[in-house]
Amino acid sequence: MSKPLTFDQAKEMHWKTLEQYVPVVSRVHGDNHPEFHEVRQLFDAINEKIKQAGPNKPDLNEEFAKLRDITRDYTVPGDVCESYEAVYVMLAEIDKAYNG
Repeated sequence: MSKPLTFDQAKEMHWKTLEQYVPVVSRVHGDNHPEFHEVRQLFDAINEKIKQAGPNKPDLNEEFAKLRDITRDYTVPGDVCESYEAVYVMLAEIDKAYNG
């Protein structure tokens, strides 16, 4: 069985892709899924805290709790594209690594 990812490993693996996908998914799906605008705001807040923390682990408990609530534990809506789904999968992995 593989070892769970650390927060830094998950961040390293997914963050650059998330920085590309989140704004696009927000633009494409935001009208039909207004909750994604909140996801984007939280992602931007997390991104800022990560940058400010430097090598230290930032306090993201509140942001991840809100993300879990808004996304219904990263449940992908049935009418969205693969990029939307990928964002939720990556955020869920980073959340799990952070809280793991």
